Amino acid sequence: MSEDPLLTSLLAAVAAAPEDVPLRLHVAGQLAAAGRATDALSHVTTALSVDPGNADALAMLRRLTAQLTGGDTPAAQPARPDPAPVDPAPANPDSVDTDDEPAPSPQFDWARAEEQVADIAASYETGGGPVEDVDAAVRPTVRLSDVGGMEHVKERLEMAFLGPMRNPEMAARFGKRPGGGLLLYGPPGCGKTFLARAVAGELGARFSEIGIADVLDMWIGRSERNLAEVFRAARRNAPCVLFLDEVDALGQKRSHLTHSGGLRNTVNQLLAEMDSLSGDNDGVFVLGATNHPWDMDPALRRPGRFDRMLLVLPPDPPARAAILRHHLRDRPADGLDVDRVVRATEHYSGADLAHVCDTATERALADSMRSGTVRNLTTKDLLTAAREIAPSTGPWFTTARNVALFGNSDGSYDELAAYLKKRRTP
Repeated sequence: MSEDPLLTSLLAAVAAAPEDVPLRLHVAGQLAAAGRATDALSHVTTALSVDPGNADALAMLRRLTAQLTGGDTPAAQPARPDPAPVDPAPANPDSVDTDDEPAPSPQFDWARAEEQVADIAASYETGGGPVEDVDAAVRPTVRLSDVGGMEHVKERLEMAFLGPMRNPEMAARFGKRPGGGLLLYGPPGCGKTFLARAVAGELGARFSEIGIADVLDMWIGRSERNLAEVFRAARRNAPCVLFLDEVDALGQKRSHLTHSGGLRNTVNQLLAEMDSLSGDNDGVFVLGATNHPWDMDPALRRPGRFDRMLLVLPPDPPARAAILRHHLRDRPADGLDVDRVVRATEHYSGADLAHVCDTATERALADSMRSGTVRNLTTKDLLTAAREIAPSTGPWFTTARNVALFGNSDGSYDELAAYLKKRRTP
């Protein structure tokens, strides 16, 4: 059977815009008129997955389901006459008509169908999203003073972000609205999440950490809906610090997503929500964290979105000392020379330092189990562990060096370039 050229064009348009509900319903109507009710029903159910409460889609669902099941729609059901009295069986069995009368088609259960559609709509509205996590967000007690070292990062946070939030009247005199977006970037394991919690503690705001698993969904339209609800819940709980971890996964360059319409729409939704930071998002402070800011869509870096970037580098010597003391505080130790370990762990991330402490502890624990008596952890154990563990920041700096040298045309990575030039990196 040859395909109608108009229908072929409409199906191609649907393939190019799979979430265009009016277009999909128009195609469903054309398919139904062409006698292809099953194909039409497939398009209607897809439309309902995008817009569960669409009245036109629900009405078409009724018509198509009735057509496929042989039933009538409620509006078309004629009044049935009372059944005629049944004559008693004839005396002569041979005179009985042996042709079976076809049984009438069962009537479609519209009440049950509407309940099922309502259940589907409810699941799309409330299921799969991180709404409860945002509404249950707590106010962290950690402060920037609890962050060891990193004085440069603290100063930048205070001047560019925290200061205007603490002084809204003065900020208003300079035309600065409360709220905004700040992007923390740097090698993994260097404390970006801890800094975000400290910012929430400084502001006395609720803190909600959102990861990609809380937003991305396999069903069409669900990721965008989850992301929109995240921001709505943050507005309800203002003042709130909304921390988007691995934001590069949610905001990938759209030029790299030509074959992934769902992810493109998620990026578009994030852009729209970030745009409202200059409007109805007062009291919502959006912090993003990423290891690869160069993979983010450039539109996310425009004014009103993540227009401020802060480089979070591996902990400096005071920070390394604080991290080591924190991880060793409850372990048996004997005259540890923490400063010596600090000098041996340049470029180590906070996670690397925790690994060093765990590895050194395992060595002392193994000796203790062999001897049957507790052997305290020593500086030698820590130094040996540090030699065995290479800093995990090396691959990141290799990539970052290329970006700073060849991809810094707009000056976004001047701070990174200055650090690489000033210090010897792995």
